[in-house]
Amino acid sequence: MLAREYGKEQPYIPLWIFKIRLPFIHYRWEWPEAIQGILMCATCLGAIPVLTDVLGVPFEIAWGMVIINGLLYNLHVLLGDPVVPGWITPAIPLVIAYLNNYAMGPERTKALIALQLLVSILFFIMGFTGAAEKLIQIIPNCIKAGVLLGAGIASIIGEFGPNGRFNLYPFSIAIGGVFAYYLLFSNSFFRLRERFKLINVIGSYGMLPAIILAIVIGPIFGELPIPKPKIGTFFYIPNINQIIKTVSPFGIGFPSLSLFLSAIPMVIVVYIIAFGDFVTAEALIREADEVRQDEKIDFNANRSNIISGIRNLIMSLVAPYTQLCGPLWAAVTASVAQRYKEGRKAMDSIYSGAGTFRWVTFISVATVPIVSLVQPVLPVALSLTLLVQGYICTRLAMDMCRNDTERGIAGVMGSVLAIKGAAWGFAVGLILFFVLSELNTTHKTVVKS
Repeated sequence: MLAREYGKEQPYIPLWIFKIRLPFIHYRWEWPEAIQGILMCATCLGAIPVLTDVLGVPFEIAWGMVIINGLLYNLHVLLGDPVVPGWITPAIPLVIAYLNNYAMGPERTKALIALQLLVSILFFIMGFTGAAEKLIQIIPNCIKAGVLLGAGIASIIGEFGPNGRFNLYPFSIAIGGVFAYYLLFSNSFFRLRERFKLINVIGSYGMLPAIILAIVIGPIFGELPIPKPKIGTFFYIPNINQIIKTVSPFGIGFPSLSLFLSAIPMVIVVYIIAFGDFVTAEALIREADEVRQDEKIDFNANRSNIISGIRNLIMSLVAPYTQLCGPLWAAVTASVAQRYKEGRKAMDSIYSGAGTFRWVTFISVATVPIVSLVQPVLPVALSLTLLVQGYICTRLAMDMCRNDTERGIAGVMGSVLAIKGAAWGFAVGLILFFVLSELNTTHKTVVKS
């Protein structure tokens, strides 16, 4: 493996805005992230029931779509993005509600194709023009914090609301969630890791022990069936031809112009939500970069937009995805960043942790024994991920605010965003920013005079 000089970037092959890094050549294999990826693939597989319910596709077709999406996740580290990518998670309920306006079958699938194609185009526009990086720079702190806070609140409300999964799996989610919080965020657990080698090993696996705990306690409380791994065919190879015939525009036809026009408002809302992921990614990476002086981390929002655009374009043309393709899996990126901050002996490079995790999740979602093992725990694993994301987003939002005015704006904006949606939240945040900023300026002028 190519060595990195102290304080420099991890070695790469330059290609325009991209920085190509290959596993075992430009970054090493990280076993804690590899083991995490085996069971954390349960969250990726959580897309299957959504795809079968919303698009009406068979389980095998949905499974194949998840595998294709899993392969595309690896584009981020491959092309220089130092994060673990994921879905545009907070947008999923909005996307489902939008698609429910169309009849089940080709019409609904075409509506999704139109939406995802337009999302990819908007990602490309923001990335190629450089607007994404400028947007990150010029957006006021309180607005960034409001986006993060809204995403965090929405994640928690979604799990504990009337239709949330907590009502179906209360013990599994409550016990697993508290355990995940303790493993990832407790200072007392960090002190125990310093004293005991075994506890340090457990802590190095991030959320994985919480997923395992859910697999154990779910059947005890009668909330989940006992896992029954299938031994036989080891890898599932997606039937690409069948997927294209069933959901691809090359199989069912391209959307009409009216479907593209109808999708435009939803596209804007989706990007506003995705913008929150760019803010979160920047905050997590900046925090890790400040701790580790041995590696310079280059997070470029323009590059991240372009890679997300590539993923959305490919999925919209091959296997349109209700979860869409987002720039960040916040919970796992935070877990990787946390272990990264422990030093170079713990994790050589941020790319080695993120890259290893995503390659293993891709392999795991296609491995029959693993999929059959985690299949019963899919909804709980998704819930634990969203609860951790909620904690991370709210913590980062509060850290980002520098005074009471910013905290107040972020709090109101975040609450409106979580309850009324992204467009309302942004509008309220911007109005409060301009009104309160002007009031503050006037107040200071009066005091000086």
